[in-house]
Amino acid sequence: MSENTQRKSLPTDKFLTVAVNLIHKALIEPSRTEAKSLYRDLEERKTVSLTNLRMEDGSMVRFDLSLSSEHYQGRLNFTSFRAGLTMLLSSIAEAIKKPESLKTFASEASDNSVMFGITALTSEEGKPSVLVLGADSGRGGPNVELQLMYLDPSQFEQTAKLESGSASG
Repeated sequence: MSENTQRKSLPTDKFLTVAVNLIHKALIEPSRTEAKSLYRDLEERKTVSLTNLRMEDGSMVRFDLSLSSEHYQGRLNFTSFRAGLTMLLSSIAEAIKKPESLKTFASEASDNSVMFGITALTSEEGKPSVLVLGADSGRGGPNVELQLMYLDPSQFEQTAKLESGSASG
């Protein structure tokens, strides 16, 4: 028997709807104690399983979640993480209303990784942090890893300086 490795993809807005709902159900809806326990696993760089979803074609896909926080400015704690996550999920929910405006960025390292062009900018003690959502379907098998990532905020400062420089010129 040969394994069916055909990839099926959802439109970006539908994929993001699934992602927002799964992350919300895992980290926002539960009690603080339950959500904090999951956060601790993420903070320890563990990939946690969220759920198995049956797709429209009947196939099952496992959704996992990971966190990359090395670019967080300051000391990340659960309260700061949850505030940024709430802002990110809200921004994604707003962006889904205009699917034509959704931007994705492909990874140079992997054809199976994508980052969504929706950010949550937070600031703690005057230090900005930028949280984004990515997804990787290249782990083999029918699974998707949702990736919460803090990006280096200096790259956004450079972009803002360039944009404001061209706007005033």
